[in-house]
Amino acid sequence: MKLTFCGAAGTTTGSKHLITVNGQRILLDCGLYQGRRQEAFERNRDFPFDPAKIDVVVLSHAHIDHSGNLPHLCKRGFNGNIFATPATRDLCSIMLPDAAHIHESDINWLNRHRKNDKLPLLEASYTMADAERCMRQFVSVGYHRPMLIADGVTLTFIDAGHVLGSAQVILDINDRETGRKSRLLFSGDIGRPNNDLLSDPEPSEKVDYIIMESTYGGRHHELATDSNEHICRIIRQILQQKGKLIIPAFAVERTQQLLYTLDQLRHEGCFPLIPTFVDSPLAVKATEIFRLHVDELKPTVREAAFMRTDPFGFEGLALVRDVNESKNLNKLKGAAVIISASGMAETGRILHHLRNNISNPHNTVLFVGYCAEHTLGWKLREGHKHVNILGDEFEVKADIEILDSFSGHADHNELLQWFDHVQGPKSNVFLVHGEPERSQALKVALDAKHSESKVQVAVMNQAVEL
Repeated sequence: MKLTFCGAAGTTTGSKHLITVNGQRILLDCGLYQGRRQEAFERNRDFPFDPAKIDVVVLSHAHIDHSGNLPHLCKRGFNGNIFATPATRDLCSIMLPDAAHIHESDINWLNRHRKNDKLPLLEASYTMADAERCMRQFVSVGYHRPMLIADGVTLTFIDAGHVLGSAQVILDINDRETGRKSRLLFSGDIGRPNNDLLSDPEPSEKVDYIIMESTYGGRHHELATDSNEHICRIIRQILQQKGKLIIPAFAVERTQQLLYTLDQLRHEGCFPLIPTFVDSPLAVKATEIFRLHVDELKPTVREAAFMRTDPFGFEGLALVRDVNESKNLNKLKGAAVIISASGMAETGRILHHLRNNISNPHNTVLFVGYCAEHTLGWKLREGHKHVNILGDEFEVKADIEILDSFSGHADHNELLQWFDHVQGPKSNVFLVHGEPERSQALKVALDAKHSESKVQVAVMNQAVEL
């Protein structure tokens, strides 16, 4: 069996890991690389393997850095099954066409500049139609339902607690060439314990090899009690200053968790009623899918859905779909909260809200999740005083606040705790989905605590025989 790291090695985006066994090629995830526009286009355009020779894809969850290049893979000749949980399949049905729309818009933006510079024009790698066709290849598999997906390879999904439908991938492999049987665990993205909406990541057993995310290696999130007071303080300040609170948030899971938390805090008397807007058509659609799969959420959320009120709706909340309604938010007078995608502030309506509000000292921009290096969100989090938004430079005068307790990723200690709960030899561990310093920090901690495991930081295009 050979394992090749084709993405999210030395970086946090573009998850792709290729397993070759028994003459078959199994691809774990097929995500988009996110970063500088030109670099992202080039990385996402080229695969380090022939898509037509991939036999099967196993998808850990719906986030675009794990699923977003599937339409391109299918367009380039992959015609096998894409195995995912039912909720992941439903989320992909809205997220992949949305990502395709953004990709086409980005290509149009690049081409306008290339035309001015008299450079050859670029062609979109895939379209919304390609994304919709790709969905026909999805096969839904529930948690704890073992399924033979290739010769000698059985797949089992268990809950990762990261986002609705997210899964850890267990592959039980019978290597015909060596006659050895082994179990490989791909963590996907590991969620945090005690999430308001989702169940905790599940433990696994008899694991020989691990491909493990390391996004927050060496970093620790704010405590939940501190984060609640942090939010209340920000909103009270916004009300006093009659400013805007702009929250770049991923349309899936982060937005729904924010809505749930804001509702809870307001009922606790943390702050008075404040007009709140979710300005993301994708987030609105994703919220409907959360309601559809409410049985996969925590009992408290299910109770709210079935017995009391909508867990993702409250007085003063407006869900914005129409473009003109979105533009009208620029004319708002007085205090308001605007939640908009994308979470890294690279695409979508959030760019227009930042463009119109970033230079007002009465406003606050609150980041509630990870931002990949070189994205606009990363620059704001890092304290850049001038940023480029949609082609123009703006001075940053708004307050920039960071609240990583809302992150869907386990922090350093939670990653170690997750690893402790994985039972079995764990002889080889490969750290992926992390910036180099994050992966290295986690490696040092794992080496100190689990000397019986050989821990390596995966390198892009590295091939390992197991």
